[in-house]
Amino acid sequence: MDKNEILALSREENKGKDVADIEAQHRGAYAAYFVGILLIIAVDIIEGAVFNRISYGCNMAIFMMAFTAFITKYSIRRKKHELFVALMYFAIGVMWLVLWIFQLCGVIR
Repeated sequence: MDKNEILALSREENKGKDVADIEAQHRGAYAAYFVGILLIIAVDIIEGAVFNRISYGCNMAIFMMAFTAFITKYSIRRKKHELFVALMYFAIGVMWLVLWIFQLCGVIR
């Protein structure tokens, strides 16, 4: 096999996708996920210090992000523990959502 045949075979295997580009996107999304979580936690800490309360909506966002990550992982790998973790994150996310709705309605502070 010469270089061109190997290249053609590789392109056919990857269906025209640039594997290096896909890997870079995955790494970027992973880094963005953690930066987002850190920023949301910072918002919680600052609101707690300044207003003596936290926004339950921020916490809901963290858990729904984790739910999305794990449900995606489950859909790809089909491992039951991934589904269990995803459902736990979803349940906690729904709890924070309900608390956020109560906070917005003025039921809780």
